Amino acid sequence: MELSRRKFLENLVLVSSGALLSNDLMAEIFKKTDLKIAYSAITWGGKDDVAIREVASLGFKGIQLRANTFGPYRNRVQELKALLDEHKLDLAMFSSGNVEIDPAKEQSTIDMHVAHASFVKALGGSAIQMTNSARPKNRPPTNEELKRLAMVMNEIGKQTADLGVQAVYHNHMNQLGETPEEIDVIVQNMNPKYAKLLLDIAHYRQGGGKPETAVIQYKDMLHSFHLKDTMSPLLDKPNAPKAYKFVELGRGNVDVVAVFKAIKKIKFKGWGIIELDGVPDVGKTPFSCAITNRDYIVNTLKHPL
Repeated sequence: MELSRRKFLENLVLVSSGALLSNDLMAEIFKKTDLKIAYSAITWGGKDDVAIREVASLGFKGIQLRANTFGPYRNRVQELKALLDEHKLDLAMFSSGNVEIDPAKEQSTIDMHVAHASFVKALGGSAIQMTNSARPKNRPPTNEELKRLAMVMNEIGKQTADLGVQAVYHNHMNQLGETPEEIDVIVQNMNPKYAKLLLDIAHYRQGGGKPETAVIQYKDMLHSFHLKDTMSPLLDKPNAPKAYKFVELGRGNVDVVAVFKAIKKIKFKGWGIIELDGVPDVGKTPFSCAITNRDYIVNTLKHPL
């Protein structure tokens, strides 16, 4: 269906005012995108065999696994790879854990991530995700701390690149790189040859930013996305303005449609990984949340899996 420029703009006004897009317009916006959709196993709490089976059953083609798989499978890599192959899932991303900025721990943190990268390569994957848990208490991080994080990630990425594995930085609440300003310092000091950005749209929104703007701003540094939503304030905590929880796509404060429009605008090619840190509500399961997220992608956004 061909839309006139005027009609297209009229419909975009409806979107910004909260009206629902027509199926035809939604399909027009998101057709021919190269964004591939994967799902993270984190919600299953370490039951990765169940996660692999259930994620595949919903039609996803990729999955993100976590560092908890490294211990039990490091000497049984082919067993895990066979399970992924059986269910026709690519390893879209591997959560490699925290990056330490303490100089005394620098070598050990590099060694850990390089070992994970070797594991990922054996599984047919090509990227590891890095986070950081060293946010200072009762003060924001300094520019020097943010720059040091970037420096250590650059060194990790330089070594994982030799294995054919890309190192990516995941912005995260309650860590270094919580606010847009902090994230910008980190990204500006990342060497694009060795470290790229995994933009978590819910963490970015909760940290005070507009993820749809970040998509455009960091288009040359983007490797992948975490796709989830954030709800704040919470109904059961009306007097706690900073309280929040991560929820399924379409339930919270993230303008997911605007994010997807921005992704299409920059002609992004790569993985968008749907992620929930945990089941958000009593009575739900990881599988039921995955169905809700899948249906939002396929039925609301009209984006194919």
